[in-house]
Amino acid sequence: MDVMGDKATLFETGRFVQPSGEEPTRDEAAEAAEEARRRLHAEAGDVESMSVLGAMLLRRGDLDGAEPQLRAATAAGDRAAANNLGVLLHQRGYPDEAAGWWRIAAVAGSAAAAHALGRYHRERGDEPAAEYWLRQSAEQGHALGAYALADLLEHRGDAKAGQWMRAAAERGHREAAYRLARGLDRRAGAGEGETGADNGVDTETAAGTAEAAEAEQWYRQAAARGHRRAALHLGAILERRGELKEAGRWYLTSAKDGEARAACALGFLLRDAGDTESAAVWWLRAAQDGDGNAANALGALHAERGETQTAERWYRAAMDAGDDNGAYNLGLLCAEQGRTAQAEQWYRRAAYAGHREAANALAILLLQGGDTAGAEPWFSKAAEAGSVDAAFNLGILYAGRGEDRVALRCYERAAAAGHTEAALQVGIALLREGDEAAAERHLRCAAGGGSAEAAYRLAAVLDARRPKVSEHELGESSLHTKTECEEWYERAASQGHRRAQVRVGMLAAARGDVVEAARWYRIAAEAGSRNGAFNLGLLLAREGSEPEAAVWWQRAADAGHGRAALRLALVYARRGELAEGQRWADRAVALGPAEVTERAGRLRDALREELSA
Repeated sequence: MDVMGDKATLFETGRFVQPSGEEPTRDEAAEAAEEARRRLHAEAGDVESMSVLGAMLLRRGDLDGAEPQLRAATAAGDRAAANNLGVLLHQRGYPDEAAGWWRIAAVAGSAAAAHALGRYHRERGDEPAAEYWLRQSAEQGHALGAYALADLLEHRGDAKAGQWMRAAAERGHREAAYRLARGLDRRAGAGEGETGADNGVDTETAAGTAEAAEAEQWYRQAAARGHRRAALHLGAILERRGELKEAGRWYLTSAKDGEARAACALGFLLRDAGDTESAAVWWLRAAQDGDGNAANALGALHAERGETQTAERWYRAAMDAGDDNGAYNLGLLCAEQGRTAQAEQWYRRAAYAGHREAANALAILLLQGGDTAGAEPWFSKAAEAGSVDAAFNLGILYAGRGEDRVALRCYERAAAAGHTEAALQVGIALLREGDEAAAERHLRCAAGGGSAEAAYRLAAVLDARRPKVSEHELGESSLHTKTECEEWYERAASQGHRRAQVRVGMLAAARGDVVEAARWYRIAAEAGSRNGAFNLGLLLAREGSEPEAAVWWQRAADAGHGRAALRLALVYARRGELAEGQRWADRAVALGPAEVTERAGRLRDALREELSA
């Protein structure tokens, strides 16, 4: 029990005695002088001085010196002395006798004694008596009494608990301020995403915002009074809002007071700021205090440095702290080292504990080992737990079996959660079904998420809607402005999509920009595109560089491009190299398509006749 009483509360908390050899501070000297003065007055029979002197000695831990002073003041009717005498007896191990004195002081109007008496009854399970005395204390404005009453009522589920918790917080009780903030925070979180009234005003969200703002103020008040968990939550609020400097200050305050989660959060802030060395110091401190998240962070840090043994040790520490990420990270570490059996073991441990990404990783591992039947349930479990990657992978599994409808449902689930490749697959499936409008929506999502294939397919959809214009083989026309489809082609092309690069080259040629067209054709051709090589050859031939054109046509023909083979046959025929021309004509006949086969056949026959003449 703390020292309590009407007169005793005039003084600050007692100070420790200075070690010998050090000068006492001014406050200690003043307190010593006050004690001497009170002792003189107490010896002269002054009741107030007896009470205050007893309280001073009690705070200092001098129970033998305090007891006679408090008993004398109590006998003279001092209620503060009666309260403090109860505190003293409680500390000596006589709770029942202490309660007797608290009752005397409480009946005399001591709010502190009423609080102490209420706590005494609650500890013994007499809740009606506890509530009576705590209410007496709270109604007199005693912060501790209000908090204890709120705690009792909250335990019972009484709605009035919040009223007294707020009263205690307003009177400066830091734990009450923290608990009030937590309650507001939970209500604000529960209200997120709710719909409002029919008039279109989101009243639930507005109420949640107001409660969140009020919660922050109470966190701030509790943190300012030294509540370390309040400082942690305040730091988290500020971090989410992007106020990283102030968030770091509160995390530091909380971490210095021993809050491991704050030390861990501070480590992540420092890491994101580029100071990994300082981050490691705080993670180490948090991990040594049992924070699994910090142990995982240390493991990841050492893994990045190639210190796999140290990384494994910290991942195991995270596991020992109850963090399933430790087992998952151990699995990743083993998989990277090719230790497949151990990776499967750790993935299974995390997956059985409900870790969805571990379940997905385990399924991939099993699938790579050819165990499709074993992989499917783990993909399903991970997807049901919310793993977007697992939903996508499950779609791939079903698509591989030819179960396209089931695969599409999996892709749609993943796409709805923002999975880029899943959105692409949904778009492709919808295009096959002829639902171009719905396909376009999904392709736009996938393209916006960075998929080059989606950007190309979206461009092709938009391209097909453009009015037809007369174009010759290179696609030259009078168009000079870029359309949306060309912008999507260019985005795909810049991401290395070869067909998009060829198409961008064709559109550039259509605008008359031969240099730009040649650049894109060359990029595609050098990346292995036979159409790019063929079109680059056409462009070079038009510009009078037939020898260089032949080089690119040969590359395209070697990759199976029939038209390129036909062009080479014509080049060699014009040069008089009939045998070489016939060889490429034969190649063109074999490659096709039908139109090329027909033309190449006629050319081959003509060359054969010429050779046999």
